[in-house]
Amino acid sequence: MEIPKAPKIFWGKTRDGESVDLHALTNSKGSEARIATYGGVVVSLKVPDRSGRMGDVVAGFNDLESYLKPPPYFGAIIGRYGNRIGKARFSLDGGEYTLAKNDGENSLHGGNRGFDKRVWTARSLSSQTLELSYLSRDGEEGYPGNLWATVTYTLTDANEFMIEYFATTDKDTVINLTNHTYFNLAGDGDILGQRVVINADWFTPVDEGLIPTGELRSVAATPFDFRTATSIGQRIDQNDQQLIFGHGYDHNWVLNRSGSGLETAAKVLDPKSGRVIEVLTTEPGLQFYTGNFLDGTLAGKGRVYTRRSAFCMETQHFPDSPNKPSFPSTLLKRGAEYRTTTVYRFSTI
Repeated sequence: MEIPKAPKIFWGKTRDGESVDLHALTNSKGSEARIATYGGVVVSLKVPDRSGRMGDVVAGFNDLESYLKPPPYFGAIIGRYGNRIGKARFSLDGGEYTLAKNDGENSLHGGNRGFDKRVWTARSLSSQTLELSYLSRDGEEGYPGNLWATVTYTLTDANEFMIEYFATTDKDTVINLTNHTYFNLAGDGDILGQRVVINADWFTPVDEGLIPTGELRSVAATPFDFRTATSIGQRIDQNDQQLIFGHGYDHNWVLNRSGSGLETAAKVLDPKSGRVIEVLTTEPGLQFYTGNFLDGTLAGKGRVYTRRSAFCMETQHFPDSPNKPSFPSTLLKRGAEYRTTTVYRFSTI
């Protein structure tokens, strides 16, 4: 069933009876994004191909009920800590904090009920901008401090989908917010022919549980070298220990950065549709994930989500940073402000 066209619709209720709305953002080019207050989920994102035909380039569902089941974080805001924290614990200010073990021995994407499973308060700022806010209480999912988080989505007239993150806390805590949208620039089928550039000379190798070892490893002469445009499928099945651990690409790249502002992190081109996505961010890392655990059991919007039928470009600080002092810090001090921005810029060739 198609989603009705309206700036805002009532989309249903959660298991706890909380109302969920679906908001539409539109720009002068005819592009459209649909955002749910449940998890801040990017439900759809329609942009033109080289012929001007609009197509939905994100994986997801047309109904709220499908998101209430445990899908693989389709389109959601991830927090308090995106990616993994090893052994589901960390130390801060002399205290030890224990988190949910929801990924083997590790904590993944904020725990059992992270930001992706919360209803956010929405404020429409314009037909192109939606602000979502959420108060994460002290102790929620094991994290210290009341955290006031705001995520703002904007669909610009330049076909840029911009995400701005802001947070403050009343107690020292750790934070690593990201968005877990799954993209397929062709709209359907596998992603193996789509060509990727990642602006990184290094990546963070992982152990069998996908926790970084602490090493920064050169991408040179490895399947992780995307400094020039390379098809996703070209090396994804090579006999490489890191690819075996991740069942494909599910790793953090250390972005080449020259300052603190928005800089290009990655670029993806789909030769068939001509769609291009450029990822710009203020973050130091990028998790490139190739949908290795999609297995065909999920379907939505007329598609079946098979293995490697979508990819994620999750801008972030590095996984397990609270336990890796050599990594860029994810500490947010009491009274300080957390701000980060990511832009997904769409074009065609």
